[in-house]
Amino acid sequence: MGEREELNKLTEGEILRPLPRAFYNRPTLTVARELLGARLVRILDGQILAGLITEAEAYISQKDLACHARAGITPRTQVMFGEPGHAYVYFTYGNHWMLNVVTEREGFPAAVLIRAIQPMEGIDIMLGRRRGRDTFGPGKLCQAMGITKTENGIDLTKGTNDLWIEAGVKVPNSLVTKGPRVGLNNTPEPWLSKPWRFLVKGWNIT
Repeated sequence: MGEREELNKLTEGEILRPLPRAFYNRPTLTVARELLGARLVRILDGQILAGLITEAEAYISQKDLACHARAGITPRTQVMFGEPGHAYVYFTYGNHWMLNVVTEREGFPAAVLIRAIQPMEGIDIMLGRRRGRDTFGPGKLCQAMGITKTENGIDLTKGTNDLWIEAGVKVPNSLVTKGPRVGLNNTPEPWLSKPWRFLVKGWNIT
């Protein structure tokens, strides 16, 4: 059996639960890599929407000039300075919501931007919300799942919320590429070229 076939197999009888806080309370690059293959789950109007994470980017500390935390604690960034495992959702380009997960210890601002998912459940609903278009982009997946400002600050480690991340499939290193983050515009070096973006090759991991 090849690697891609293995990716699509979960342990039989496994009960999936939200990833614990300890998962997020680690170096951000480690979390970003290990989020590949995890299942992003959203309950929207009583329906389950879920997709495997296929792309993620790391943003680390106030020193990272591509990170919102460079401005210090503000009404927008305060979630990043808080407890790991919470959602950081912000509005950008006047049109898109973006979902991030807070990482590392409380007081140290860092997060992983979820850039793409491969829909697995509630596909028809997500396609309808996207008018038949894909979910390979941070704004696109938020539109597909109905993620907005309301989800900002949600504790993703609590199964009682309508948004969480759970174990999915393990993605081997042979199927992962690393490269510079996307859409940083005038961010100076070395931050512009940091290889802090993780992507499953070919998008489709099943």
